[in-house]
Amino acid sequence: MNAMEKKLAEYKCDTNEAICLKLGIEVAFGYKGLQIQLYYTAGNLNTLFKVKYTSKVSEKFDCVEPDNVEGKIREIIPPGFTSNTDDFVALLEKEANFRPFGSLLHTYTVHGGEDGEDITYQIYKADMACPGFREYHARLQTFLMWFIETASFIDVDDERWTYFLVFEKYNKDGETLYATAAYMTVYNYYVYPDKTRPRVSQMLVLPPFQGEGHGAQLLEAVHRFYCTSPLVQDITAEDPSESYVKLRDFVLVKLCQPLSSFAPEQLSQGFSDAMATEAREKLKINKKHARRVYEILRLRVTDMSDEEKAKSYRLEVKRRLFGPYKKNQREMVKMKKCLRPEELASHISQMDTELQHQELEKSYQELLADYRRVIERLARI
Repeated sequence: MNAMEKKLAEYKCDTNEAICLKLGIEVAFGYKGLQIQLYYTAGNLNTLFKVKYTSKVSEKFDCVEPDNVEGKIREIIPPGFTSNTDDFVALLEKEANFRPFGSLLHTYTVHGGEDGEDITYQIYKADMACPGFREYHARLQTFLMWFIETASFIDVDDERWTYFLVFEKYNKDGETLYATAAYMTVYNYYVYPDKTRPRVSQMLVLPPFQGEGHGAQLLEAVHRFYCTSPLVQDITAEDPSESYVKLRDFVLVKLCQPLSSFAPEQLSQGFSDAMATEAREKLKINKKHARRVYEILRLRVTDMSDEEKAKSYRLEVKRRLFGPYKKNQREMVKMKKCLRPEELASHISQMDTELQHQELEKSYQELLADYRRVIERLARI
């Protein structure tokens, strides 16, 4: 390990591995011994970028050129990075001067540091008006490109974006330091006549901090922040991934379980307008998500070894899941009136009733497994 690597090891964000993971999917042509060095300082994310190789092809080799690896990465990382190791080490020394941007929303601890002590984390809300944040965010958003396959940059000049950041706060040699751990971008859509609908657009927990509960802490803090505003209609997410949906289930159930309308004695009566209303007014949760919360909490209080109770729960969930299939049946009635026999036969084969029942049962079992994982996680709190 050279002197720079030893120095970097003292800090939290070394994304050299991330670059290797990305290039492992693609092929860089024309190089021998290619090495891409990309380091970020833990707090301010100042960047070192180098490309090294032992040799590369020349035009004499069948008139072909090597891939422009350096140029491709330069399209992603913003100007201001250094390629000089000594300059980067000097930037590391200045990390003690870095402080998080914006206003502090929440502080929490995670047990399990190297010495077994609690580690402190803080969540901040920021916007482009914060001095230095625009440049910091330009560096921060590059992590999306390294870790999320379909990621893209947002228009930071649009003032409707809000940014939420998670930092680890730690002490070293008597100084307080911060390491960037996670972040989220939220777009505030207009809802007629006088409200907004915050929509989660991007969310990323950096690999060294994954699996420690930071995503749940961040999403819960964002919900609690918006719950205080009477101008917020509800909170949604843009094209959520499967992992995000599972995270949201956990957070929303945790938030809803103290509500009176979700009390155990109410759950057995079925999903109600009171549940939808209380979830929306107090927690900015829309009806669709409130229904999902209800199903998870009802499963938790249902004795699934009791055949009658299990059947009652199963039928209620399946009735909701059956909605798309009922739509297909209504479409079938319309198609019988306007399609030729051969066209109708083709559509009927695609909407086979037995197949629908099999798909419905499969969907139910998968949902049940997801719900049980949420309940297990709640039990560990």
